[in-house]
Amino acid sequence: MLPLAILGFLADEPLHGYQLKDRITGLTGHVKPVSDGALYPAIARLEAKGFVERRPEPGSGAAPRQVLTLTAAGREELDRRLREPTQTEITDRNRYFTLLAFLHRLEDPEAQAAVLRRRLDFLTAPNVAFFFDQDGKPVRVENAPTLFQRGMTQIARATSKAEREWLDAAIAELEAAG
Repeated sequence: MLPLAILGFLADEPLHGYQLKDRITGLTGHVKPVSDGALYPAIARLEAKGFVERRPEPGSGAAPRQVLTLTAAGREELDRRLREPTQTEITDRNRYFTLLAFLHRLEDPEAQAAVLRRRLDFLTAPNVAFFFDQDGKPVRVENAPTLFQRGMTQIARATSKAEREWLDAAIAELEAAG
C-alpha cells in the first residue's frame, strides 16, 4: 500500500517527505498511520529503482529540504500497479481503497472497469464467514453467539451490499464512456 500511495501522490505534484506523510495519513487515517521508519525506507527503495527522484531545495532553516518527484519510470510503474493490482490489493479493504484513490490516473475507462470488476467478483464470491462453530462450520449471522459478533457481520454485509451497488453503477458508467 505504501509504495502505491507514494507514487500516486507524487503523480499529482512534487512533495517534501513530511507533506507526503501527511497525505498518506489523510488517506489511511487512524487505520494504518505511517511512521517515518516505514515511509523513508519505502521512498529510498523507490528512489533506488528509479521511480522517484530527490532534489534539495533551500529550507527555512540551515538544512535544505528534500523535494520528491515522480520520474517517467515512476509514472509507468504507477500505471502498471493500477492496471495489474495484486490479489491482496483487491481483497484487502485498506489496500483496495488506496488503489481506488488513484485509479483515476488510468486514462482508459475499460482498464478502470477491469479493476472494479475484479473487486466485484471478489465481493460476489461465496462469502467466507467471520465465525465458525466447534465443528469448523460457518456460523450464520443470526446464530452468532454474541450481540457484537452479530453486529460485526451485519455491518460487513451492509457495507458489502452498498459497495456492490456502487461498483455496478461505476462499471456501467465506465463501459458507457469506453
